[in-house]
Amino acid sequence: MRICLPDKNITTCVVFSVAFILALLMMIASADAKTKRLVLLGDSLTAGYGLDAGDGFGDQLAVALRDEKIDVEVVNAGVSGDTSSGGLARLDWSLGDGADAVIVELGANDALRGVDPGLTRANLEAILQHLQQRKVKILLAGMLAPPNMGNDYGDRFNSIYPELAAKYQVLLYPFFLDGVVADKTLNQRDGIHPNKNGVKIIVERIMPFVRQLLE
Repeated sequence: MRICLPDKNITTCVVFSVAFILALLMMIASADAKTKRLVLLGDSLTAGYGLDAGDGFGDQLAVALRDEKIDVEVVNAGVSGDTSSGGLARLDWSLGDGADAVIVELGANDALRGVDPGLTRANLEAILQHLQQRKVKILLAGMLAPPNMGNDYGDRFNSIYPELAAKYQVLLYPFFLDGVVADKTLNQRDGIHPNKNGVKIIVERIMPFVRQLLE
């Protein structure tokens, strides 16, 4: 491409060339800086059960990311009462037109209902496989079985998340309710779902992992 006109001197040609290069670099930077899309594939803990608008995990996470000047659209695909089976069944629908990254937060309802940990593992593994096939970055949010389910059930269930994270080389946040579970001041009256302040702690603790996910 001729940047200089035939009747222009060399100084003018250099100015035109520099302007052209700068414009090209700005176009490339603009293409690279497109807003990323982060999908929250989860249950009531991400859906914001029992909370006012703006107080749920998705809303508070979006604010925290915005405060840190991280350009990302947070899509809340949490469904209250959902199990790992439900999450797998609606996976493609939840991703919609696509996603750059996904936080997978499923399994709490499996444990509460006593679902065979083998089935939970199989469902979560299928979700991870499908997301990796679509080249989506993953943060797997771990869950722990309630103590009343017994040691055998707890051991089988609790091992699912670290083992799958290691097998598929995905980021693991060990326990989604870390710092909140069993604290009456941080949970709603049902003792299961975090209140606004509980969600705030969850967001603060998971943020380093989310930053790494979006890098």
